[in-house]
Amino acid sequence: MTSSMDRTLSSGMAKVFAVLAAEGPAPDVTLMEPSAGRAEAERANARWNVDLPEMAGVSDLIVPSDGPLGAVDVPLRLLVPHGARPGLVLYVHGGGFAYCSPATHERCARMLAVASGMAVALPAYRLAPEHPFPAGLKDVVSCMRRGMEVVAGHGVVPGPLFLAGDSAGANLAVAAMLHDGADAIAGALLFYGVYDADFDSESYRFFAEGPGLTRGKMQRYWNWYVADTALRDDPLVAPLKADDRALKALPPLHLVAAGIDPLLSDSIAFANRLAGLGRGERLHIVPGVVHGFLQMSLLLPEARAVLADAGAFIRAHA
Repeated sequence: MTSSMDRTLSSGMAKVFAVLAAEGPAPDVTLMEPSAGRAEAERANARWNVDLPEMAGVSDLIVPSDGPLGAVDVPLRLLVPHGARPGLVLYVHGGGFAYCSPATHERCARMLAVASGMAVALPAYRLAPEHPFPAGLKDVVSCMRRGMEVVAGHGVVPGPLFLAGDSAGANLAVAAMLHDGADAIAGALLFYGVYDADFDSESYRFFAEGPGLTRGKMQRYWNWYVADTALRDDPLVAPLKADDRALKALPPLHLVAAGIDPLLSDSIAFANRLAGLGRGERLHIVPGVVHGFLQMSLLLPEARAVLADAGAFIRAHA
């Protein structure tokens, strides 16, 4: 598929930008020392994590370390909706491989739990630049392998396992399936994912200076996550580099992209690869919204609609 590039904000997105503008200029966290940048990212995202949908249970658990794999103890925030059906959604948060946490994505994850009727768990995987590739990926793989075992008895009845991820989290979700195979995965929800390191794609050029995410920020994220550019051809780093056999073996995918996003071409290229393999996925491009829009469900109708659709996908494949 193809898409014409357009910077026109939707009415809802324009209102969000007006609210942010009233707060004053925000610092570029990618130009800050990592720990300070993370603190600022947590502070900035706190605005979106209020008026949280009620859950039947919220637990903070640990997926134990896996020495042979190379994974450490991984904290896991478990959100169980009322009347939860069997199964689990493992939601891998975005943040450029370097920022954010279960807390920054909790409202989004709670809304997905309500929409799907299924428990959602968010792993606090290790972050770059202190922990570059493959540290975070190993933690996600560990949670994929053992997450259901860990959450059982905490309001979750074992059942189908879904993966979900936004931005860098979508990259890690796909890479985890490529790493281990996807036989145990019922489906995956991928929102405005990072699938390659091609900074000369159409959308990287068109949205180089935003609004929202910029090419410069993404380049800094990649330099933290995988400084050795030769490694960026590894499919576990750039899933678009995976061979046809590996991509064809993926479970059903729910693909969503933001219309105003340097990463839009990543999603289009990924969807085109899948279509060329005869798979049935269709990419939903949400016009007029910027990268990270799912975080804005408090104010943004498009975010709420996309999360409702994601929940319907899970219900259809559970």
